[in-house]
Amino acid sequence: MMQRYILMDLLRVFGLLVAVLTAMLVFVGVTQQASENNLGAGRILQIMPFVVPSMLPFTIPATLLLSVTVVYGRIAGDLEVTAIKAAGISPLRLLTPAFMLGLLLAFCSFALTNYTTPWAIGRVEAIVAQAIEDIFLDMLESQHYISRPEQGYSITVQGVEDRELVNPTFRYRKDDHRQVTVNADRARVRFDLENKEVLVSLLNPRGSIAGQDSGFAMEYEQIAFPMDEQIAAERPRHMTIARIYERMEEYSQEAEVKRLQRDQEAAMLMLTGNFQQLSEQTIQQYDGYSAYSQHKNRKLNTEIHSRYAMAGSCLFFAFVGGPFAVMQARRQFITSFIMCFLPILLVYYPVTLLMVNLGKSGTVDPSWAMWVPNAILGAAGVWILRRVIQH
Repeated sequence: MMQRYILMDLLRVFGLLVAVLTAMLVFVGVTQQASENNLGAGRILQIMPFVVPSMLPFTIPATLLLSVTVVYGRIAGDLEVTAIKAAGISPLRLLTPAFMLGLLLAFCSFALTNYTTPWAIGRVEAIVAQAIEDIFLDMLESQHYISRPEQGYSITVQGVEDRELVNPTFRYRKDDHRQVTVNADRARVRFDLENKEVLVSLLNPRGSIAGQDSGFAMEYEQIAFPMDEQIAAERPRHMTIARIYERMEEYSQEAEVKRLQRDQEAAMLMLTGNFQQLSEQTIQQYDGYSAYSQHKNRKLNTEIHSRYAMAGSCLFFAFVGGPFAVMQARRQFITSFIMCFLPILLVYYPVTLLMVNLGKSGTVDPSWAMWVPNAILGAAGVWILRRVIQH
């Protein structure tokens, strides 16, 4: 009966605190997205529900720590722990609800990080892409010209009607660096987030290449340009673990292809007696991609294990916070929280950051290194729990 009462109290306090803290962080996250992409009030309201899931994995551990500090600090301050000890009941039974809640939240946090957050970020990106598409069309309507030298294209239009470009002219460079000019009666622009491209559907297209007297017939009524890297970037946090493993396999396969190409080209140079080119850039670039692939795989592997460790931190925060609050019974709960959270802030998070960096650099194996901060919390929790049980 007492355990159920404590669990309900924990859930009530946790629910209130996580709502307040998440609302504060959502405001910060939405403000950042709005400033980076020039979003209006309507777009901000659209992305707000999707920002919440991406913030929860960061707010849950600290909120859980505050919740157990509040609840167990009050119970210990009311001498309920002393009464239970006098009745011959171990205080460990009182702490069981906190450990159960920490374990439950660990699973919830992992699900949020691995499934909900990538989905939510995908929805935010779709809304942002739509907003950027609107800005793109507004610029063409007002200025009749857009140049994207980083992506290698420019667009000139006579006007914009019903989201269609009127008499557009597209200039871009092909893979062989030849300048291509494409004219059309009309065109429609769409941002394809999945393939990270700006797709342009053309009506009656006509093409020409610089240096050639005659034009050429367009084989397709659609052309594609690379999307802005800031929008197109696929960050590890935005992927599920299954997608991360797929990406790691892609990097490994690409590295193997580059290695075979390097070996073939080196063999050809040796057969032709062209030894001086063996150390030049044409050969060195293959080795450079191999190092790049290894770096990317280490980064993705570290992301996988950091998710498991971050989710597991919920249990370890409860394992430390509950016994510490009981031990500090006569203090105010906010004092107990600060005394407990300050060492975590000064030790746990810096060690976590250190292990992440070491894992990405290949200095340590992230499969165990990411659990070092939790092991520190576990050791501290065991020491505090022994003192609570003994005294």
